[in-house]
Amino acid sequence: MMSRIWPIGVAVITDSLRRKVVYVVLAFAAMLALAIPSLPDYGLGVEGAVFREVALALVYVTGLVIALSLAANRIPAEFERRTVYNVLAKGVSRWEYLVGTWLGIFCVMAGTIAAFTVVEQVVGVVTYGDPMWQLWQGSLAVLLEMGVVTAFAASVSTMAGPVVVVTATLAVVFAGHSRSTLVGGEGALALSPFYPSFDAFNVVNPVAHGSGVPMLYLLSMIVVFVGFVGLFLSVGVLILSRKDL
Repeated sequence: MMSRIWPIGVAVITDSLRRKVVYVVLAFAAMLALAIPSLPDYGLGVEGAVFREVALALVYVTGLVIALSLAANRIPAEFERRTVYNVLAKGVSRWEYLVGTWLGIFCVMAGTIAAFTVVEQVVGVVTYGDPMWQLWQGSLAVLLEMGVVTAFAASVSTMAGPVVVVTATLAVVFAGHSRSTLVGGEGALALSPFYPSFDAFNVVNPVAHGSGVPMLYLLSMIVVFVGFVGLFLSVGVLILSRKDL
């Protein structure tokens, strides 16, 4: 099974690097990270927290841009170029194709977010004398959420074009972080077991203004990640299996 899924993922990684989308996004994000220390002075002990908060925001935006640019275009482009037929003709099932595509995009995001986090750590050491190891917890949370976002986008892309995929994905991201806004305080509490919230991945406050989150919380994020990814990819596989190729 992995012998068929992994080559698809590698092809996605190779194509992403060839198109240099990742390099452009990473270079732009790195320049912004280097500019963070030029923000106004908020007082002793506060500068580091502000840096971490802005740095996590940049990681999030970077991950979201990569997720949308790759997931919204990869599968529709393969259908348009008809290269997907060559892949399926080699004995690869449709679900393996979708999972392999998601895996490749996820690996690209993991590498990009890791590289960006290292840049932020270097800036933290040089500017504040602090390696800020808790940034890795925030980056992990961003990676897991973007993995979920990518699974949704990839699934939608099996039946729609890039514009629809981007619009639907941004709507899901907004809804995932707006439970209390959309359904109200009491309603949010009543619907909490059923509402598809991404709040589990929001660790900005403990990472930026505290010492991070406990290991048990990180494990709970992974459980939520697996559940969402499994759900979205299952829906995508169902759609793709019914698609007339």
